[in-house]
Amino acid sequence: MSDELLIKCGSPTLAGLKTGNMFSYPYESREEVRDDLRRLNKILVPRGLRVLPLRYSERTVLLYLYRIEDLKKDLSGDEAVKILREVGYESSDSDRCVVELISKLRSAKDFPHEIGLFLSYPPEDVRGFIDNHAENCKYLGFWKVYGDVEKAKKTFASYEKCTKVYNRMWRKGASLRSLIVS
Repeated sequence: MSDELLIKCGSPTLAGLKTGNMFSYPYESREEVRDDLRRLNKILVPRGLRVLPLRYSERTVLLYLYRIEDLKKDLSGDEAVKILREVGYESSDSDRCVVELISKLRSAKDFPHEIGLFLSYPPEDVRGFIDNHAENCKYLGFWKVYGDVEKAKKTFASYEKCTKVYNRMWRKGASLRSLIVS
């Protein structure tokens, strides 16, 4: 996997604006994926980030790039804990929650609705998505918004701007390491 793909798909996480990003990566072999992730994690983990394979399909793997401490914080909030318990998570420990998410993704055809909690979606929007069966949102951007539309629009704009800036910096020669905000 190229550093460019990580920057293209995960700039808001690399910049510290977002807890996590998920994206697909085409692969030839699982060994290739393992080697690529090992190389990337040698750069990311010392800076507080990690990239993991969530689910393999025939020729693509779904990857999760996330900020370790931010995920701990996001999943420890009262509403997040409540949602996770309601959908079967036995713990709000972030590492255990990631393992449970991987298990759910690999055993189910559809994405579990709580996945937004792993991606910086506000818990009120995750709750709205679950309670409304993905219908009747107030606004649609990076996710379906059921709560504060104006705040969500500002967040979406910051993600878009960050991605443009990071891609421009990458094209001008910036390294992945230099684009990671600690």
